[in-house]
Amino acid sequence: MSGTLYISDLDGTLLTSEQNISPKSLKIINDLMDNGMLFSYATARSIITARKVSAGLNTRYPLIVYNGAFIIDDSTGKRLVKNTFTPEEAKRIYAILSEHGISPLIYSIIENEEKFSYIPERLTSGMKDFLDTRRDDPRHRAVTEEQMLSGEMFYFSCIDEAGTMGEAYEKLKDSFHCVYGIDIYSGDQWLEILPVTANKANAVIQLKEYLGADRLVVFGDGINDAEMFHAADECYAVENAVPELKAAADGVIGGNNSDSVAKFLLDEMSKNDLQKIHKNL
Repeated sequence: MSGTLYISDLDGTLLTSEQNISPKSLKIINDLMDNGMLFSYATARSIITARKVSAGLNTRYPLIVYNGAFIIDDSTGKRLVKNTFTPEEAKRIYAILSEHGISPLIYSIIENEEKFSYIPERLTSGMKDFLDTRRDDPRHRAVTEEQMLSGEMFYFSCIDEAGTMGEAYEKLKDSFHCVYGIDIYSGDQWLEILPVTANKANAVIQLKEYLGADRLVVFGDGINDAEMFHAADECYAVENAVPELKAAADGVIGGNNSDSVAKFLLDEMSKNDLQKIHKNL
């Protein structure tokens, strides 16, 4: 398979502020894929929550989730690429977080199922709010201290005060892939820690190679999209993106509430069709 692979971030980019893909964008992108366009997304979300917010999207190509920890075939649920911590790495991260009084959510594969473990009595208000949005999520795993470091761990997620997390971030950022910033919806301070190999840059290149694409074009809005911007042949920030990402982009398109990614893709496909017509004249 050859051609251009287009990959979009979800939250703040392809998703509207209502955390969904508009009917107009769904129709445009699905129609374009039906006509041969290669399109996927790369998100910090799990496949479970990504499926909810992208309902109606034809996910015929593998998806990048957990900021690049996994590349998943949505039709089978198979993890085509998997990046996890060694037990020693997980112990070190947990020890540093504990030193600063931070109790994380730890995401693991346990008996081939994804779970997030937490100690209920140590939840911050931000973590409680986060878990409230996932009350029916089958990944819930309330545990004791002794049970926290279980399974094949791949993602630590912390929601706490900026001061304590900032200090932990400084100790972890050179050894692991860390994302430290403000959640665009809740305004909470987050610290996410993944294996150094788990990032959107590696994942988009791996997906490009897996599909045999010639070029890679990406879209994003947040600082966690910067790495995949550097890995792409072309990169575009939405109007509501952070200034740092706009500065790194080849261009700035409209905002996430204006079907901007879908409109860009439609224009691109139209240009390609015109080029094919001119070549045959």
